[in-house]
Amino acid sequence: MVPDPPGIDQQSPCCALVLAAHGSHRSAASSAPARRQAALLARDGRFSQVVAAFWKEFPALRDVPFLVDAPEVYVVPLFMAEGYFTARVVPRELGLEGPLTSRGGQRWHYTAPVGTAPELSAVIAARARETSGAVDPAQTALVLVGHGTVQNRQSKQAVLDHVARLQQAGEFAEVAAAYMEEAPLVADISSLVTAPRIVVVPLFVADGLHTAEDIPRDLGLQRRADGWEQPGLVGGKQLWYTSSVGTSDALTAVIRARVTAAGGPL
Repeated sequence: MVPDPPGIDQQSPCCALVLAAHGSHRSAASSAPARRQAALLARDGRFSQVVAAFWKEFPALRDVPFLVDAPEVYVVPLFMAEGYFTARVVPRELGLEGPLTSRGGQRWHYTAPVGTAPELSAVIAARARETSGAVDPAQTALVLVGHGTVQNRQSKQAVLDHVARLQQAGEFAEVAAAYMEEAPLVADISSLVTAPRIVVVPLFVADGLHTAEDIPRDLGLQRRADGWEQPGLVGGKQLWYTSSVGTSDALTAVIRARVTAAGGPL
């Protein structure tokens, strides 16, 4: 177990938690998961302050140092992969110099993003099970969809790591990866697996434009008055499509795990 940093009393909430997210000027759904997680985590009493802050919304990331006064501050990026925002934008806006920054009597702990946490694999599996209902996972393929980009190889690494863990767990007949902007593409999902049933899980934080419109359209699902058909028939196979992983309340446990790994309260 990681030892407690000096000054932390595990029995009293003396630590602040900051959830650093992207946000959007165009879609309120983009910030909804971060705000909900902040509300859930504020209730359990482990932190003296819980703040969700954004690159594109208010409160802004650069305002966070003026909003928290706890001696220990844990910053967890709500992103699904390592990349430009986790490596450059969040640290720059918060004035962080690495995993640990000491200034003004405070210690700022910067964790890895939630999307790369091993604990998230179980959340992905649970989301697949709850969406496909009574369908036997042993006869169902799980396909995890990431954004992907040829400009940053780390963008797809989180997807590959979760796929490997889910394959090893052996719950689903097959587990595969697909991406929006690089091969294998979302439109080719039905040809990536042989199982007669597929459940597609988007590895995204929020149900924004990509997950609510682009991915189901690329899958070939039909739109209905109450949303996209569930299940759809794609390439002769039944296909279920879930909400984004980041909208699951189970993400709270993943955030806590990130804080604990950085030496924060259990």
